[in-house]
Amino acid sequence: MAEKAKTKKKAPAAKGGGKKSCGVEGCKRAYRAKGLCFFHYKKWRRGELEKRPPRYDTCNKEGCKKKVVGHGLCQEHFDAWKASRRSAKLAAAPAAAPAEAPAAS
Repeated sequence: MAEKAKTKKKAPAAKGGGKKSCGVEGCKRAYRAKGLCFFHYKKWRRGELEKRPPRYDTCNKEGCKKKVVGHGLCQEHFDAWKASRRSAKLAAAPAAAPAEAPAAS
């Protein structure tokens, strides 16, 4: 019987035409995703890299690590920001309204 020869899988094609390189210090492989080459990207997905890039942008509020939905804020902080803007507009609206005309007799 003939044995099947094992073939090595090829690395996925590099993005950016191979002009960008991996973000890991000392690695010269071409960029693939998240600023990493295919090898380091797989390690990042498994949690094997010491210093990992975040999987998504995180909220700009101090101590908050939730995913960003708008204006650099998570859903909770974005809703609070929107509510504060809405209340500020309502408070400013009566002050900006023109004075009523004097009543005619």
